[in-house]
Amino acid sequence: MIVFTLIFLFIVVYLSERIIITIYPGEGGVLYRRFLGGTVVDKVYGEGVHFILPFNKMYIYNCRVQHVAHRFFVLTKNGLSVEIDISIRYYPEYDLLGVLHQKIGLDYVQIVVIPEIESVLRKVVGQRNAEEIYTTEKAFLETSLTEAIKRLERKFIIIDDVIIKRIKLPKTVDQSIQRKLEQKHLADTYRFLLIKEKKEIERKELEADGLQKLSNALNSKVLQWMGIKASLELAKSNNAKVVVIGGGQNGLPIIGNIPFDVNSVIDKEIAENNLSLTMSTMNPNKPTQIEK
Repeated sequence: MIVFTLIFLFIVVYLSERIIITIYPGEGGVLYRRFLGGTVVDKVYGEGVHFILPFNKMYIYNCRVQHVAHRFFVLTKNGLSVEIDISIRYYPEYDLLGVLHQKIGLDYVQIVVIPEIESVLRKVVGQRNAEEIYTTEKAFLETSLTEAIKRLERKFIIIDDVIIKRIKLPKTVDQSIQRKLEQKHLADTYRFLLIKEKKEIERKELEADGLQKLSNALNSKVLQWMGIKASLELAKSNNAKVVVIGGGQNGLPIIGNIPFDVNSVIDKEIAENNLSLTMSTMNPNKPTQIEK
C-alpha cells in the first residue's frame, strides 16, 4: 500500500500540469478529449481552476483586445514598390472559441487575420498609381478594409480596428510628387490673390461711388440740421463737460455758419432741465470754463 501510494502521488505530481488547469483573467479554455469526441465546441471553460484527465488537453486563448504590427511591400499600378505599416486590433469571439480552435487553431492571427488584411490592401493599392496613393493617403485604404473585416467576422474573429501607420513611397517618387504638389498649391495661391485683388478693386469702386452720392446729398442745409441736433444733444447731457465754442456767426460747436440763435436754444434747454450756469473764477493764466 505504501509503495502504491507513493507511486500514485508521484504520478499526480508529475502530471499535475496536465490535470490541474488554471485559466487566468481575460482567457478562455477549449478542451480536447482524446477518447471522447475530440474538441468540445459547445462549451468554453472560463476563468479559474479546472481538473481534467491527463490524456486530455486544454487549449487556452487570450480573449482580450490585442494588436499585431505588420509591414509589407506592395506594387502600385505603375510598378512602383510601396512600403506599408499597419497595426491590427483584434480579439476572438468568446462563445465560439471551440469552433475557432477546431477550424483554425491558436495561430489564427498569422493564418487568417494578417493574410486577409494584407490581401485587401494589395488589391486596392495595386489598382492605383503612386500619386493617387500619396494624395488620398490612408482614407481609401481604411474604407476598403470593411470587406476584409466582415470576412474575418465569419471566421469567428472580431477586428476592432486596422490602423494605417505609414505609407512610404520610393524616395525619388516622393520628392517628385512633393514638388508637383508644391507648384500646384503655389498656383492656387496666386489665383486666390488675383481674385482677392479684383474684389478689392470692386469694393473701392463701390466705396467711391457711395462717397460721391453722399457728398451730393450732404448740402449746407443738411449739415446745418445735423449741427443743431448735435448741439441740442450736447446741452442735454448731465455730465460735466468743457464746451469748445466754434467760430462763425452763431458759435455752435460744429464746423460751419448756421443761421440759428444759439444763446436762445441753450437758455431754453437749461430752463427746461432746471440747470444753472455757474461761472467759476480760475487762475488768470488759465482759460475760464463753464460747468453745468
